[in-house]
Amino acid sequence: MKRSIVATLLIVVLAAAAAPVWAHHSFAASYDMSSSFTVQGTIVEVRLTNPHSWFFLDVKDPATGKVERWSFEAGTPSSMMRNGFKPTEIKAGTVVTIKGVHARDASAKSGMLQQLTTADGKVYGLFGPQEGAGAR
Repeated sequence: MKRSIVATLLIVVLAAAAAPVWAHHSFAASYDMSSSFTVQGTIVEVRLTNPHSWFFLDVKDPATGKVERWSFEAGTPSSMMRNGFKPTEIKAGTVVTIKGVHARDASAKSGMLQQLTTADGKVYGLFGPQEGAGAR
């Protein structure tokens, strides 16, 4: 009887420990890593939440002139801060240029952020300190 209880508890503990690994996804599963593009727009919201940060911006479509809401997934809040991003630095209304890769759903106004540049030249990136990151 005791062995079955210990075995059951062990299975529950191992399953709980593995759950975060199963829940995490690869960026390549959601984004077309071969379709790099650049947009310029105005920040509407920045969410520094786990598991990944999000940047939402309004982008004017050059063909139609219509403003469209885009979303960009970025790294974890702690990795963004290690890469130089300060949570209070980019506020709503800030004009930025984002380089990223497009969502696999080509109709989605969404992508994975690779690099964000502010109007004054400050550069933030998903994958570590970026060239020009110290520029002001």
